[in-house]
Amino acid sequence: MLYLAEVQKKSGGVFGGGGKADLKLLACQRSEQNWTAVPTEETIPSDEANNYAAGALVLVDLTANRQVQRIQEAGRPLVSILQNFSRLQEKFKTQEEEIEQWKQSLTFQSQELNRREMEMESRREQLQQMEDDFEQLERRRQEIEALQEEANRQKEEFERNRQELEGAWEHLRGETRRLEEQKGELQQSASLDEDTARSLQETLNHLSGAVPPTESIRESINISLEALNQQQTELSQHWQTLEHLRATVAQEQSDIDRQAQDLQHQWQEWHQAQEALEQARIELKAQQTVLATKQDQARMLSVQVQGFDDLQQQICRMAETSDSISIGGQQVDVEVLERMSIDELQRITQDLERDLEKLNQFVEGQEEELRLKQQEINEIQAKIDAANDFDRLNLENDLADEQDAYQMLNETLVGQRNSLRSRKGILSQHQMVLRRRQGIPAPAGEEASIDLGPLLGQIEAQRQQRAEELQTLEAQIEQMQSSTQQTQDMVNSQIAEQEAKKNGLKQAEEALKQRQSSAAELQGKVNLYQEMLQPIQNYADTLRQQLETLNTTGNQLQETSDYQLQAIAEMRQTIVTLVGTPELAAS
Repeated sequence: MLYLAEVQKKSGGVFGGGGKADLKLLACQRSEQNWTAVPTEETIPSDEANNYAAGALVLVDLTANRQVQRIQEAGRPLVSILQNFSRLQEKFKTQEEEIEQWKQSLTFQSQELNRREMEMESRREQLQQMEDDFEQLERRRQEIEALQEEANRQKEEFERNRQELEGAWEHLRGETRRLEEQKGELQQSASLDEDTARSLQETLNHLSGAVPPTESIRESINISLEALNQQQTELSQHWQTLEHLRATVAQEQSDIDRQAQDLQHQWQEWHQAQEALEQARIELKAQQTVLATKQDQARMLSVQVQGFDDLQQQICRMAETSDSISIGGQQVDVEVLERMSIDELQRITQDLERDLEKLNQFVEGQEEELRLKQQEINEIQAKIDAANDFDRLNLENDLADEQDAYQMLNETLVGQRNSLRSRKGILSQHQMVLRRRQGIPAPAGEEASIDLGPLLGQIEAQRQQRAEELQTLEAQIEQMQSSTQQTQDMVNSQIAEQEAKKNGLKQAEEALKQRQSSAAELQGKVNLYQEMLQPIQNYADTLRQQLETLNTTGNQLQETSDYQLQAIAEMRQTIVTLVGTPELAAS
């Protein structure tokens, strides 16, 4: 299990040897991105911790029985963890913003749909009301047609009565003329016989019975006029409803035209934003191309640095396997070694040998990890070469992280290698002094060894120069990756926003089409309403004129009847005067 620990040193050794160190466990890794603090203070003794300064943070791989398997500096892994955490935070923030945008968009769409549903429900209610009005108008039309038939019937009856009245009036005028003639004769004779008087009386009775009654007809006309006025009141209400519907349709059409203009303007803005998005995609592609070029340069520099490291390692291995080759190192005060006892010198030499063995094992482990890192880098590079544009960006980020980890580990190994070579030199000088004081002859050819220290220094200078160039280039790459990632996030956000706007505009278009269809249907209903209402109004106006004409004719007929009855009464009075027999006049 992997732990984060702090190096704690209790004491130091003599001439770089000895000393004890412990590892204080701080946190434990539960998963790739999950760390928990160690609840209690726990320390693990470790000789390998002597290779690190006190207070240094290291990553320790412990077995189940708390044995140290592997130890490494925690600086670069911690930076990588923090970078991943920062990326996850940015990703979560971006996702939260996108979710919030989608929530707002869905809320707006839901409100818009609810408003459309309310409008459609209002339209349905209006259409239902219009259908009810149509049914009522149909009933009114039937009633007015019935009134029209009744008026026609009464008109025919008036015509018959008028003809009868004219016939009676013509007969009355004839009788009157005859009566005038008889009156002249009576004035000469001053008397009228009974038969003649009785004949005149029968004629007058017949004329009185021929006068038609007009009260019932005038009453029917008045009832018809009242019914017609009531129908006209209802028709006026329908006309007001029709005008209101016309105003509603006009307002609805105005709103539809304005909405269509707004929708067209929004589509123009969307196309402009789409053109800007395509330009941003082109710029992103250019940035990715420049970034890939710089990453290729970084890989070449990394290969060169790795070549210098391999050359240094080969020289070191040559020095280790050949007694005739040395690489220099730290000088030891030989006089101090000459003055101390042989036993103490031998103990110090043995301590140095043990420390050198531990350091050599640690460096070999780090070298193995460095080789594994290089293999991972090569695998990621192979994936990048075969990946598409979308996956390449994520793989390049992983490659940059692995290269940073490789660089950090390699820089750490530079110090470890130098420390190993220095300790080998110190041990070699101690061994030479110890053999000389013990009387043991030096190995053959030891004095004639070749010092490759200057060459190794030149190689180290070249490696350091390439490493600095690589570090500068990696900083540029990291900056470009951040800029490219921001551009990529912006492009992705704009793509999602454009897609959401496009879907919203399509929904708005569909809603506009439905609204236009509803408006057209409502306009058709209004036209039909008017087509049904206008003939009914025409019937009502015609019927009113006919009833008013009948009413005028009835009044004239009443006046004629009254005049005719008055004339008959005067003629009866004349007969009574001439005959002188009231009983005859009353019969």
